[in-house]
Amino acid sequence: MPYTPANSYDGDQKIWIGEPVTKYFDPDLSIGQIIFQEMRRHPQLVAQISATEKTVLTREELHANSMRVASFIRSEGLLQSDVVGIIGRNTTHMPAVAYACFFNGIAFHSLNNTYDCETIEKIYNITKPRIIFCDGDEFEKVRAATAQLEVKIVTMRNHPSESIRIEEVLATPIEENFRPAELDKGNDQTLAILCSSGTTGTPKAVTITNSRHILAGNYHLTTADVQYSHNTLDWITGLVTTITSGVFSTTRIIADNNFDAAFAMRIIEEYKVTWIVQPPSCMALMINCPEFETSDLSSLRSYFFGGSRAAIEVQKTIRSRLSQDCLQFAYGFTELGAMATINRHFDEKPGSVGRLVNGLRLKIVSEEGVSLGPDEVGELCIMNNQHWPGYYGNEVETRAMRDPKQWYHSGDLGYMDRDGFLYVVDRKKEMLKYQNIMYYPNDIESIISEKPDVVEVCVFGVWSDIFGDEAAAAVVKKLGSDLKAQDVVDYVSSQTDSKYKQLNGGAIIVEDLKRSANGKTNRMANKAHFLQVKDRR
Repeated sequence: MPYTPANSYDGDQKIWIGEPVTKYFDPDLSIGQIIFQEMRRHPQLVAQISATEKTVLTREELHANSMRVASFIRSEGLLQSDVVGIIGRNTTHMPAVAYACFFNGIAFHSLNNTYDCETIEKIYNITKPRIIFCDGDEFEKVRAATAQLEVKIVTMRNHPSESIRIEEVLATPIEENFRPAELDKGNDQTLAILCSSGTTGTPKAVTITNSRHILAGNYHLTTADVQYSHNTLDWITGLVTTITSGVFSTTRIIADNNFDAAFAMRIIEEYKVTWIVQPPSCMALMINCPEFETSDLSSLRSYFFGGSRAAIEVQKTIRSRLSQDCLQFAYGFTELGAMATINRHFDEKPGSVGRLVNGLRLKIVSEEGVSLGPDEVGELCIMNNQHWPGYYGNEVETRAMRDPKQWYHSGDLGYMDRDGFLYVVDRKKEMLKYQNIMYYPNDIESIISEKPDVVEVCVFGVWSDIFGDEAAAAVVKKLGSDLKAQDVVDYVSSQTDSKYKQLNGGAIIVEDLKRSANGKTNRMANKAHFLQVKDRR
């Protein structure tokens, strides 16, 4: 079907241009100032419900708690140049910690609670937080990792005797005539610091500014919406959910347990969730859950997913249980600070990550740095016209990520079709060669994903001295399926004549894929597991 382009295209410069940004808020206000004002506008609305701790907070109560935490941080003498650490789950008072940092203009650096002591030590030696908010479960690990830093540790739950309890912090009197801070650097100032995916080496500290771009794709939210994301504050989606809930005065559902598909579907049903964001791994767990066919998901109006690919069959299965067409594939990366594209046209463009969100520009460049036109594959480069301080304390990697003309170099390969829809092919660094013929894991993953019994798949290269990278696969099968590894190998063979796109290295069936701390499929870890299993046979 024909499309009226949502993106314009400059054929001379070969640049796709998103629609102009509509300014909903005073552009000089910080994210903290916006949230502060909005919380005062709707004091009696329910702001937050913990499905695990069984707590309910109105916006007035959450606002007061946020000001108490902010007053505590101020009493400790922290400046806007300081950093607050966060390593914790979505407990009742964690959002108040985030809002307190926003109110004070102090960036928090959030780490995944599964990081080991050595990783925490390396990362926090970069940003050197003055105060760390963590769960009591991680207290000893965090204390050992930060022994060389002058840091106070506040625990959010399961408190050891040596920690400062969050309840003590919440007993701090609210500073008289409390107002959110004016930012020293305006909205160019860092709002939060997250970590890069970290599938190889120590994760980098990624700064996120007070840019309005973090709200992109969510201006439709109102006080009638109920938001749910299981992701914690170390994920960009966890940060976005925390911010949009504060800005648009929605009700937010939180939970401090590990993700459980049946539990998540009960949350959606019980609280009539209208907005959700998930990684494809959670979608796969949901459709493989016995409760999936009977759960009521009809309240959902916006179902975002991203971070990695979801098999077409998984997307179709999820859509079959929704009362309206609201499943949307969002593409972006942490450094950009939010979504870059959203696909709202699954039926017409099922393999696409969609069109550019407002305010962005995109170009596709060859290895020689030459801009490419429609349907030509190259590296995706994006410009958002926003300040980016870069990777905290790492100028070399910052320059590699964003060039002098302010284009982000994503490291992703893809192309834009003639309707202005983006397709992501693979990571630039994950190219494989079989008998000197170049191919990418996704070439084969796309084939395997079309098999109805497949829920998730990860393809990687297994080295052969004769042929080079032989493709192999780890596959998660649908619940109740009797799919065998050889079935997958045979299916790929039946779908392509290309010798280099066969599963020449074989396949294994696994219960779940190996993932990095932020939930993304870890290709190296899946390969290592494959080789382990293969060696035992």
